[in-house]
Amino acid sequence: MPFQTLRTWFEKKPSVEPPRKDRSQLRVGIARVLNVWSTHQFWVGFLKELGISSENIVFSSDTSEEQGREFGKGRGTVDCCYPVKCISGHYGELVFGQKKKINILLSPMIHSLPSLLHGHVVDTVTCTRVMAGPETIKAGFLKERDVFAENKIVYASPFVSLGDRHMVTEQLFTPLRDVFDLNLEETARAVQAGFQALDNFTAKARQRSRDILTWCAQNGKPCILVLARPYHMDPGIGHEIEGELQAHGYPILWLQYLPGDDDLVNWLFETDLKMGRIKNPFDISDVWTSSYSSNTNEIMWGAKFATRCPWITCVVRLSSYECGMDQPTYTPSQKIVEATGTLYFKFGDLDATKPSGGIKIRVETIVHYLSKYSEEIIQRKLNYLSPNCPLADIAARQQPSFKAVSAPAAAAAEALTAE
Repeated sequence: MPFQTLRTWFEKKPSVEPPRKDRSQLRVGIARVLNVWSTHQFWVGFLKELGISSENIVFSSDTSEEQGREFGKGRGTVDCCYPVKCISGHYGELVFGQKKKINILLSPMIHSLPSLLHGHVVDTVTCTRVMAGPETIKAGFLKERDVFAENKIVYASPFVSLGDRHMVTEQLFTPLRDVFDLNLEETARAVQAGFQALDNFTAKARQRSRDILTWCAQNGKPCILVLARPYHMDPGIGHEIEGELQAHGYPILWLQYLPGDDDLVNWLFETDLKMGRIKNPFDISDVWTSSYSSNTNEIMWGAKFATRCPWITCVVRLSSYECGMDQPTYTPSQKIVEATGTLYFKFGDLDATKPSGGIKIRVETIVHYLSKYSEEIIQRKLNYLSPNCPLADIAARQQPSFKAVSAPAAAAAEALTAE
């Protein structure tokens, strides 16, 4: 009677893994747009694990009018979302603007995002318009002739759910198998390396944010939180408004990299947890029940973080012109932030126009209010919280020069949740 295992006993097996394929000469261009701004390290780690050398991973430059005129003219598509329309300039730069031509243009359609709130919200999916943006803009390069084929460039736009890590290997293997000559095992290793690179970068950025807050706590100084989507970090999309404010000496924190350490968030949300308003510090169900959109969820959580954190005395909200995903959040986020008297300023119609004079006047206004009210805001919020701050010995180090405004814990809780 034959045994099924007999063949494997005598089968010749390789003593070592097959040699890695040489992809060192491949040049991969990545459009620096949309949610690539918060996931870029994943793609760098993924490609490097596949054997693509660092110098052959080419990102397009920041968005600019010059980029759009030179490389995107005549290839735009109809879309009310300015950050999506800008992709055409990035594609054109990667195709026509490289001294050394790229072989592959990688522009992923990112369906969901890694998030600090993952597991505490319904889902972390992206805006559908942003997710489909790469394919929308691709049409402008195919409407008359295939510009990619003419330039011997392979266009790759894999659909990927970075917020659902268990799905990513299969999602990238299928569309990229022929592009990079992949097998499933090396795809899995590359995905693991990509997430490791992304996690390392995010951890360092969050630690840097915590360091800023620690410095503010130890010195009684204010800082500013920017509530925005990842692509507003692009100077051509966000118009460098946060840079103008930082030039006046105020540290800047970005929503995407707020620290989520247990000791800090438990301190900030201690009263809400004790009173049962939320299940954990990352719960936003008290202010936002439709918690499926990743960027929207984080904007609402960032507003809650800012209104409780003493040294965030000002929130600056950035949003692109007619952003349908942002519009329902304007009033709730403002009410949350202002519940403790934290300053709130909104730049809500950012597009291609950069009114330098108008931005300068508004920045000067923000700086005026920061200098006038920051000390009072810091002390007011400290009075809402327990003295056991994990950032610094507040009582010993801060000697405010104004009369403290006291409030019992119950009144503080009401103020924080008057949202």
